[in-house]
Parts: sequence; C-alpha cells; structure tokens
Amino acid sequence: MALIQFGSSCVSQWGIRRPQVVAVKASYFPSRLESHQDNSCVSQINCLGASQSSMFSHGSLPFLSLVTGQSRSTHSRRGARFTVRADTDFYSVLGVSKTATKAEIKSAYRKLARSYHPDVNKDSGAEDKFKEISNAYEILSDDEKRSLYDRYGEAGVKGAGMGGMGDYSNPFDLFESLFEGMGGMGGGMGSRGGSRSRAIDGEDEYYSLILDFKEAVFGIEKEIEISRLESCGTCNGSGAKAGTKPTKCKTCGGQGQVVASTRTPLGVFQQVMTCSPCNGTGEVSKPCGACSGDGRVRRTKRISLKVPAGVDSGSRLRVRGEGNAGKRGGSSGDLFAVIEVIPDPILKRDDTNILYTCKISYVDAILGTTLKVPTVDGTVDLKVPAGTQPSTTLVMAKKGVPVLNKSKMRGDQLVRVQVEIPKRLSKEEKKLVEELADMSKNKVAAANSRR
Repeated sequence: MALIQFGSSCVSQWGIRRPQVVAVKASYFPSRLESHQDNSCVSQINCLGASQSSMFSHGSLPFLSLVTGQSRSTHSRRGARFTVRADTDFYSVLGVSKTATKAEIKSAYRKLARSYHPDVNKDSGAEDKFKEISNAYEILSDDEKRSLYDRYGEAGVKGAGMGGMGDYSNPFDLFESLFEGMGGMGGGMGSRGGSRSRAIDGEDEYYSLILDFKEAVFGIEKEIEISRLESCGTCNGSGAKAGTKPTKCKTCGGQGQVVASTRTPLGVFQQVMTCSPCNGTGEVSKPCGACSGDGRVRRTKRISLKVPAGVDSGSRLRVRGEGNAGKRGGSSGDLFAVIEVIPDPILKRDDTNILYTCKISYVDAILGTTLKVPTVDGTVDLKVPAGTQPSTTLVMAKKGVPVLNKSKMRGDQLVRVQVEIPKRLSKEEKKLVEELADMSKNKVAAANSRR
C-alpha cells in the first residue's frame, strides 16, 4: 500500500508498482492524469471516489481526470500506473534537447524570437507563438524552474508558485531585456509594455486669480507672477551630474519596476511596484547638484493673462505649456488660473443677470416716479410707473453680464421694488389720507348702487 499526497489530502492506493504522482502545493495539480489498470483495481479506486467520499467527491478535485480506457474489458494487469504529463513540451518549442546547455537554449530563443516577433511576423498566429517561445525560455533558462519542469512538468512549475500564480512574465519585456543594446533589434521592435525610462510630461500648475465684480463682468488683462518647475540648465534636464551618464539600474534591470512576492495559505501573491533606487526610470546616475537629480528647478515667471468678459467664481482659464516642465524631454504641463470674484455690496449676480432692490414711498408707488439706479455701466434713470405694487420686478434690458465668449450678448438687470408704508403720520398727512379713504368709499358705494 502506498500513500499519495494530493494537496493537503492523502489517498491510499493498492497494487501500484511505481507511484508517479508527486506531492505538489495545495491548489496546484497536474492538468491530466492517466491510469492503466485492471478490473480488480477499478472497484478500489471507485470506492475512494464515491459520492460519499470527502476526498474524491464531485467538485472536490475537478482538475483530475481518471482515464481507465475505452472498455472495461481491458487486459488484466496486476497494478495501476499513474503518470503526469505537461501540456507543453518546452524543449520541443525551442527545438533543443533535454540536455541542452543554457547557451544553447538562449541561442535558440534568440533565433525564434527574431522570427516570430509580432512587429516582424504579421501572420495571425505569430504573437501566440512568440508568447509560447518566451514562456519556454523563461522556464528553461532558470535552473530552479527547469529542475521542477523536468521532474513534474509545467504543472510542477505552477504548483511551486512560480510564474505569477501560474502566469508568465510579459514576453515583450523579456525580449526587450535580452536584446537591449543589440543593433537592429531594439529600434524596430516595440516592447508592447513601453519603456520605463520614457519621457514624462510635466504636472499642471494652478494659480488663484482674484477679481473684483466689474473686472469679472467686463474682463481684464492682468500680469501675474507664478512659481513653476523649469528644466535645469546645469544638466539640461537629465538630472545627472555634469560629465556623467546614466547607467541601467541593477535592482530592476532597467525596467523601472520590481515584483514583490508574498506566500500566503492561498498561494503566492505578486505585486508590481515602482523601483525605489531609480524611482521608476530604470536608470541611476550621480545627481546634479543644482536640481538634486530631478532635472528641474523651481523659478518664478511673470505672465500676461487675458481674462474674458463674463467669468465668475470657479471659472478656470487655461494657458497651455506654462505649467511645470516635463522630465527626460516630456512636454510641459498647463497653467490653470482659478478665478475668485469679490462680491459687490449692492449688485448681486444671478448667472448673466444682475439683481438690485430699491425702496419707494407709497405715494411714489401710487403716483409713479423716476429713480437713479446703479448699474455696472454707471447710474441710470429708471421710470417707476404709477400704481406699482409691492415686490414688483422691473427689467432693465441689456444691463446685465455679457455671455462668456459672446460679449455682444448680455443679460438684464432686474430691479425689485419695495413699497415703504410709514408707521407714523403727521396730523395733516393723516387728515389727507382719511379724506382719500372717504372718497374711495363713496366711489365704491356709487358703483354698487348702479348695479
């Protein structure tokens, strides 16, 4: 009797001459399992695999396939032999023998990679073939992975937690790192992942621009002073000390990123992080003394800014290319002027309309009058018609705020009329009001008598 480990479970097996199934990490198992057995062994295995069994119950090991042949009348053999087969023969993929040296494997990969790189070979299956070649080289070029592959096949490599939870590295990054510096290869073929040391555009710069009420209404041209990062003149933006050249980062191999692996009960988790020594550039150098290696220094600059008519608090003006300088030849960011408008104590703004409230006496409301009303254009005469009721709104057309980017179109000024009722009257005023009230009553009575 032999005990065979399947993840965290052990299974008893009788009559097996050479157990081929090996103990692999939990959650990783061979993709195909074949069994050549006689009829006497079938009942024992079926017993273990019955629906009541917790080890081989339905759904417990969905990735194992027990193949007993085409018919139950298979010639009797004393034992059963289990073998593990890999999905892909990486040696055949690269066209090398199982005893090939690292140099032979590398040479075979280079030759095939040149032929099947998608930027050169436009056949429909070229990219898939290129990835398969890269996967084979990734395994066979690593002593530890190759040893596991030779013993247990591809499933053994995945089960050991290598290759990123069963995945492989980016084949284009592998190609780029292997062919870097070789003439005729790097220039015409992309890495598909992008170079980590590529140009980086500069950040946008923000400036708070304060305007008074009329400046926002009619627009203005202002000169402002901003502080921004500009390309360092000492190192010409490279960040390297004068007389030195950047070199490839040894930590990340020039990729600008590193992979951190963490083993957990659920498997191996990998996280891609920015390389700290090179800050994600893939290159390291002696820093420039003027910019401390950043390639940029902070300077002030005066800029003339034209503010259009009709802006309001929260409006943003964009000046292209006046933000912070980029790195390694990247374009500069933009300057955004964020507008804040100081409110007017008298005139209130409602979108493109201006609101104003005035007070008149009850006599003026009855008889009508002309008022001097302040506007953004200056003081203007406003005629209040006789019989104006309290809270009446009078419209002063075209005295509002110009429509943004349409300066010939303007809103209105809306004047809300409040009628003041006196709390105290003189004897003469009271007598006149009473006489007016009597006249009003007599007028109403006469009108009723005619009906």
